[in-house]
Amino acid sequence: MTTTGAPCAAPAVLAVTPVLAVPAVTAVFAVTPSPAHAVAPLPVPALPAVSVLAAATLHGLRSAAGIFATTSATIAADIAAAIAAITRVSATAADYRAMDDATLLELNRLASVERQLVESHALVIAGEIAYRSAPALGHSGLAQRNGYRTPEELVRVSTRSTARDAFAAVRVGLLARDAQLEPAPTRPWLGAVTRALTEGSMPIASADAIQSGLGEPTESLPDSLLAEATEQLVIEAATLDPDRLFRRARQLRDELDELGVADREQVRRDRRSLRLIRQPDGMGRLTWLLDPESAAVAAELYDRATSPRRGGPRFQGEDETTAERILGDARTTAQLASDVFLELLRQGSAGDDTQLLGSGAPSVRVLVTAAALRSGIGHGWLEGQSDPVSMETVQRLGCAGIVMPLLFDSGQPLDVGRSERLFTYRQRITLAARDGGCRIAGCDRPPSWTEAHHVKHWVRDGGATDVADGILLCRHHHQMLHNNHWEIRRRGAQYWLIPPPDIDPDQTPIFMPAKSGVMRDLERERAS
Repeated sequence: MTTTGAPCAAPAVLAVTPVLAVPAVTAVFAVTPSPAHAVAPLPVPALPAVSVLAAATLHGLRSAAGIFATTSATIAADIAAAIAAITRVSATAADYRAMDDATLLELNRLASVERQLVESHALVIAGEIAYRSAPALGHSGLAQRNGYRTPEELVRVSTRSTARDAFAAVRVGLLARDAQLEPAPTRPWLGAVTRALTEGSMPIASADAIQSGLGEPTESLPDSLLAEATEQLVIEAATLDPDRLFRRARQLRDELDELGVADREQVRRDRRSLRLIRQPDGMGRLTWLLDPESAAVAAELYDRATSPRRGGPRFQGEDETTAERILGDARTTAQLASDVFLELLRQGSAGDDTQLLGSGAPSVRVLVTAAALRSGIGHGWLEGQSDPVSMETVQRLGCAGIVMPLLFDSGQPLDVGRSERLFTYRQRITLAARDGGCRIAGCDRPPSWTEAHHVKHWVRDGGATDVADGILLCRHHHQMLHNNHWEIRRRGAQYWLIPPPDIDPDQTPIFMPAKSGVMRDLERERAS
């Protein structure tokens, strides 16, 4: 092993140094490129009073917009007919039990289309209710006239929805109303979203995710670029749930607005808070909102305390006695985590937490490309977190930590062979930097929740314990591969999931994307 120079200095390409477990301090890794059929939808309850309101509101909205001329009686009749059609669809479990898998999945898809079409009506209604309940109208507003404090409360109670769903319906409804009725919409860059909403091809939650994730234009990020990002996100929304779509929108925003990364990081940091709520029964509730950097420290401690209980993997060098003691503890996982954090508070920074967690103080890894680290331009990533951090944060944490460069050759780190069957600690660090978590598309498990899988099986294929032939999978997907006979194939730096013949007779390869932000940065550097 070769020791690097000063922690803040640009790292040597092949230098590797051990990670030091320093309290709340980070090890920085520089990733360096090497030179060298139609089915009726499911039923929903009929709500005549709401339908009348819907008919009246929708008529007013569409007439004002000049979209089409019709009467409230026609709209009421259309809604009543739609409700009648839906109520004829069976809601008996036995009818669905006899269906084959393909039909059941098709019904699931059609039910989603049904919900989106219903939501396209619900959101314009919610938007108009909110417009007629504007704060400036005071007690004469629609909501307060009907005994509700806010339009969100009116929507929540009248539709029996959650507060979160009601707020989203109002936000997105106002967006759609603004885009359809105002000569100069206030958020023109979201035009693709409003079109998808009114066509019934996007759920409210997805629209809200795009709107919230992209944010507002700035001097460095004009409307036109946000509009292009919106168009791309509307396409991707067909395959992403709202939570992942929100993260994707945030990712696009960061890629387009590099100058704003530090500002957005500071906004998140300014939102941090810790509240102690004393309950009537004598219990106390802590509500802790953490910025990404602080959350990374707390999450590392939480994982360390509870991973054996959750069935997490054990790796070479782990204290097996401590892990087995945690596994056999009679307390629930939540109770265990509570007691661990309380004991950490009691002991303080000078306490011997090795007896508590079976390891040293928390360390957090920051990932950054060597080019960005040398130039001071760009951003870095906290391992396991989805948002980038500014280069100032990378440099600050790097000055108090250890720089461990990782050499990547055509997207793969250089490695060893068959001398060890299990992946070593340093190999797992490298896999975490490359994969960023479970490589199965759609899975959001971070590196700390994953296991290292041999692409070429150690016994069956004579595979080597090389990072290039290793891949991170969460326990669920790792078991799925072995129990259901899925395979993984590597093509250069890309990995492809091969389904078994009973799932896909053609065994069409499925791309396994890396979740690592720093690898995306590295690919962009190579392409530029």
